[in-house]
Parts: sequence; structure tokens; C-alpha cells
Amino acid sequence: MRYVVGVDLGGTKTAAGVVAVDGSVLLTEQIPTLNRDGGEAILDATAALIASLIERAAAVGAIVEAVGVGSAGVINAAEGTVISATDAIVGWTGTPITAGLTARLGLPSAVVNDVHAHALGEAWHGAGKGASTALMVAFGTGVGGSFVINGQPVLGAHFVGGHVGHFASPLAIHGGTALPCSCGHEGHVEAIASGPAIHAAYLRNGGSASLPDTRAVFDSARAGDDLALSVIAIAAAAAGQAVGGLINILDPAVVVVSGGLADAGELWWDAMEAALRAELLAPLAAVPVVRASLGNKAAIVGAASLVLDH
Repeated sequence: MRYVVGVDLGGTKTAAGVVAVDGSVLLTEQIPTLNRDGGEAILDATAALIASLIERAAAVGAIVEAVGVGSAGVINAAEGTVISATDAIVGWTGTPITAGLTARLGLPSAVVNDVHAHALGEAWHGAGKGASTALMVAFGTGVGGSFVINGQPVLGAHFVGGHVGHFASPLAIHGGTALPCSCGHEGHVEAIASGPAIHAAYLRNGGSASLPDTRAVFDSARAGDDLALSVIAIAAAAAGQAVGGLINILDPAVVVVSGGLADAGELWWDAMEAALRAELLAPLAAVPVVRASLGNKAAIVGAASLVLDH
């Protein structure tokens, strides 16, 4: 059996696992991401995490031969570097991930953006397993996605493919003005359909500031809060419209929806799927739309697939 390490390197935590060629996960470990300490410190800590897993795997007879990484930021997968990143990870832009890890560990490595890694995991061994094409869209702190064709994510000419939160939504408006988006533009899907956008909409429309976050807005909605129900319905409709439009463009065999909102229950899911179905062209009416199934292992498995000929 062949083994590699898959790494999910995010803004707050870095998780890694030893993954077999059949997609099974043998061992996992997790550390906080040193997101204030710069790229070299993060690579040092990540290499130490991987080395620990390699040692543990060797103890049970599993020899690790390569490392795959799903990383936060816009990633040049060809060069293995970070093109750009938000200030969630200070000093991450420009970091040579693959060269840095290979120098530290002596193993070949590969890297893509973490959302693409998530989608690769779901397409290989999750909710999209067996489909020739899979569209994965994640709704959580942000909105992202990936289109996987025969096990390969569409990265784009500038490695920006998958930023599905950043096109216009007719619902991303308040008082006649387009809502500001995290990317610096206005009126985008993420500005109305992300988790933080739901909380912001609740406060913007007069909701109580005693509700500290999106989870509290959902709790209030389940208790009968009409405003909370309304802002969730609008956000879910915006999410569904966006995904429905993408389905019309890409014609995927399956659609996998993930993220914190997808896991928030029927309150969000039913409204999202109703809006999605209302957008679809007639030949696409029966496209399956399913929840992601691998949970926090998806990006680890997907990152591992980068360096496994499966």
C-alpha cells in the first residue's frame, strides 16, 4: 500500500493526515496555524507536523512518499507558491510552499487552494464519488467553490478559478445600495450569502445586538424570530440562485454543497435548494444536489490526491 500526507492549511488551524492510495485515512494530527508569524514559521511548523505523522506512520509499517497541501490563499499550483492571501495569515503572500516543504522534508510535494482540495476529496471519496464532473460550492465564513473534471480541479489561467462568491447577486443590496463585499467590490454573492453576511443583515435590519453571531441568528429563527427567519431565507435564496446559475453554465453531473451553512439544517437547505431548482434550465432539472459527506477530512483526502496516482 502506498501512503502520502495530505495537509489542510487554513487561517486558524492546520490539519494533516496519512492517506493511503485507496483514500483511507490512517492517522491525523492538528496544530494551530501560526498566522501572525510569517510564511517561514508556518512552513517550519507544518513540516514538523508532517514529520511527526511520518514517524507515527513508519511505526505501523506505512512509509510516506510525498506530501499534498490544500492551502488558504490564491495558489500558483504550477510553481507551488502563494500568489495572494488575506491578512488572516500575515506574510503568507509569496511563500514557496512546495519548495519550502521539500527542502525541509526531502519529499516531493504539491499544493492547491484549500477549497479545491476540499472539492477533490469530495469528488474522489465523498459525496461526488463516481461522477465525471462535480461542482462543489461552500457557504461558510466566505463563499468558495471548485469544478472538478475527471479528478482535476479547474484552476483557471491565473489560478483564481473557484471564487464563486465574487459575482453579482441581485439580492446583495440594501436600501437601493449594493452591499460591500470582502474582496473590496460590491454586490457580490458573498456579501449576502455567507455566514457573517447573515449576522450583518440581521443587525442591519434592526435585529438585537445581543445576538453575537450567525449561530445565534439561526437559534433565534428556530424560536420563531421573524426577522431572523427572513434574513436566513434571503441569504439561502441568494446562495441557491448563485449555484443554480453555475449549474446552468457548467452542467455538472453532481453538485456538492458544503460549509457551515450547509450543515445548519433544513431551515437554510430547503430555501437554498428551492431557489436553486427555480433557476435551472429544463434539461438540468434532475441534477443531484447533495451535502458534502467527508467533513473535516475532505481537504486532507483531496490534498493527498494531488500526489497519488489513483
